[in-house]
Amino acid sequence: MPVYTVHAPVATDASIAATDRFAFVRDGFHLWAFVFGPLWLVAHRLWMALIGWIAALAAIDFAMTALGAGGGAAFLANGLIALLMGFEAASLQRWTLSRRNWRQLDIVVADDEEAAERRFFDRWTAKQRGLSNDQWASDRGAPPPTRDIPGQPFSKPPPLAQSEIIGLFPQPGASR
Repeated sequence: MPVYTVHAPVATDASIAATDRFAFVRDGFHLWAFVFGPLWLVAHRLWMALIGWIAALAAIDFAMTALGAGGGAAFLANGLIALLMGFEAASLQRWTLSRRNWRQLDIVVADDEEAAERRFFDRWTAKQRGLSNDQWASDRGAPPPTRDIPGQPFSKPPPLAQSEIIGLFPQPGASR
């Protein structure tokens, strides 16, 4: 299942009005970045990454011709650069967003971007409303939370006595 990272600009407050600017970046292999590397970079407005890609490709091609490598070796090197581009496309997007002073809000696991948006905004709006206790934890059948977090009304379980025995025989040596 794909993993998405959610990013928001730092300049705006993370409120309901700013949600249209949130960016969801899918982690994993990007086929179109592999096939059409520079066009994919232009389409996603990754200008610094495009300049770096052009410089790296030109340097590698220059080195391959200076070393006298054949056309097959140059093609293989360009193919490996394209493969690297496909694998690192999401990292380049996240790097560009961090350079533009965006912060990462969350990580979401979902089947597609629409499901990731729904899952993220369900959690995010619950936090924005300031819910003090998570009723859904007990609604899902999970045991009630027993953490001790200041400001939240969680209960601690009673401590077990060291001398008591739990089971069919409540006291050691007693008859059945």
